[in-house]
Amino acid sequence: MTTRSGDGPRRRPGQLEAEVLAVLWAAERAMSPGEVQTAIGGGLAYTTVMTILNRLHAKGVVTRTADGRTFVYQPAQSTAEFTAQRMRGLLEQVDDPAGVLARFVDTLNPGEEQVLRDLLDRPRPES
Repeated sequence: MTTRSGDGPRRRPGQLEAEVLAVLWAAERAMSPGEVQTAIGGGLAYTTVMTILNRLHAKGVVTRTADGRTFVYQPAQSTAEFTAQRMRGLLEQVDDPAGVLARFVDTLNPGEEQVLRDLLDRPRPES
């Protein structure tokens, strides 16, 4: 399936889903497929936007609500919640999560490292 009209470059796997989610997060309100299509731009077909929104809904990443004869969509989680869940899933897939975390910490700039230290030092809520 071509994701762009014309001879433009193809998107990387998952890139279109990320673009749709970015549009929905930025909107801070439910959007129709047509609104998402307009916000993304680039000649993206309406049917392609619908396919992506349906896939995201099936994965539980977005919710949808009937609005007349169409659905409007919004993210099921904030960007922080979504990203944290993905990071957790990736850590669960490796044999050496401590090594991955160590490498991750090595990539942080000083400000990010301080945020992480502050978060680790705070009291954690009981589960």
